[in-house]
Amino acid sequence: MVWSTVALDMVGFGIVLPVLPLYAEDFGASPASAAALVAVFSAAQMVAAPLWGRLSDRFGRRPVLVTALVGSAVGSLVTGLAGALWVLYLGRLLDGFSGSSYAVGQAAVSDLAEPEDRPRLLGLLAAAFGVGFVAGPLIGSFAALGGRELPFFVAAALAAGNAGVALVRLPGGRPVAGSAGGTVSGPGPGATARRWGSAVPVARRLAVLSLVSMVGFAGFEATFALLVERRFPDVGDPTVYGLFASIGLLMVIVQTRIVGPANAGLGSRRALRAALALVAAGMVVLSAGGGWVGLSVALVLLVVGQGVFGPTLSNATVEAVGSAGRGSALGLQQGAGALGRIIGPVLAGVLFDRVGVGAPYLVAAGLAVVALAVVPSRGDEH
Repeated sequence: MVWSTVALDMVGFGIVLPVLPLYAEDFGASPASAAALVAVFSAAQMVAAPLWGRLSDRFGRRPVLVTALVGSAVGSLVTGLAGALWVLYLGRLLDGFSGSSYAVGQAAVSDLAEPEDRPRLLGLLAAAFGVGFVAGPLIGSFAALGGRELPFFVAAALAAGNAGVALVRLPGGRPVAGSAGGTVSGPGPGATARRWGSAVPVARRLAVLSLVSMVGFAGFEATFALLVERRFPDVGDPTVYGLFASIGLLMVIVQTRIVGPANAGLGSRRALRAALALVAAGMVVLSAGGGWVGLSVALVLLVVGQGVFGPTLSNATVEAVGSAGRGSALGLQQGAGALGRIIGPVLAGVLFDRVGVGAPYLVAAGLAVVALAVVPSRGDEH
């Protein structure tokens, strides 16, 4: 049930994302203003995710997850009903502020899972994220046939229905230390405050790791279509869409099939380092070129590395904080990732335009190497 809740939330996000800039232009927005709507969403998420995480530790995962879904429904509804550009920004702020189902879902899965099974389940949850982004644009493309505002109403209805189902069917879980009842919840506020306080340094370090890695990968996502256009001028838009779909499909396969065995065989720290090494190598190959062969090799390295990295980072975070403060730590991690999604595209765009086509990926490779040095050792937890 947690998986389907997160997947449906990501479907809602994927429904509105492609049409959002075009919808904004209907209100007189410039291209820069339309693009800023995406940044506004990420900025609101960056601020709100740690807060939602702390609230889920204090009051339980279910009420916070349902509240966030209701907030997303309201945000999408306001966007669809917008009569002016500022209302459009308000709707995206509301939706971004409520967009923390993924971190709270991760915390709920961590509460329910046995430690040895947790990486696999977190990988499945990450795959739900990918499935949402594949299905969302497809649904949105059909909804947009009825008008550019209709996808936002569909997303609002989906989020509201998702909240209702989650309220009724979100499973109870094994209580962790200090919790009461059989609901998906965290420990009591006193225990959380004490244990979370001792885990803050390593949680912050892992959040920095999330930030540094996401800057590079978000920059890759933002400039990849431009890269293909420059290096393969004869290909059309269908090829670009096909490449993105292939990336999403391979990411889902990695997260469902490889994350669990990688963590079981290497442990979370070594799996993180291996994933970052693959990302760095993939970025270097992408920067160098090499035609379609080079592009294919680069994408496999990047997708396998990033696909293992995300769920493994979440597992390492849960290991570091123990049974207390999971929501706080995962919310902090999601907020740091949202900041990376703001910085990464801007930085990559400037490098691509002013330095060279391969520059964003060399910088991303350097960031992956820096991230390798940030991965904490066991001794850093104490």
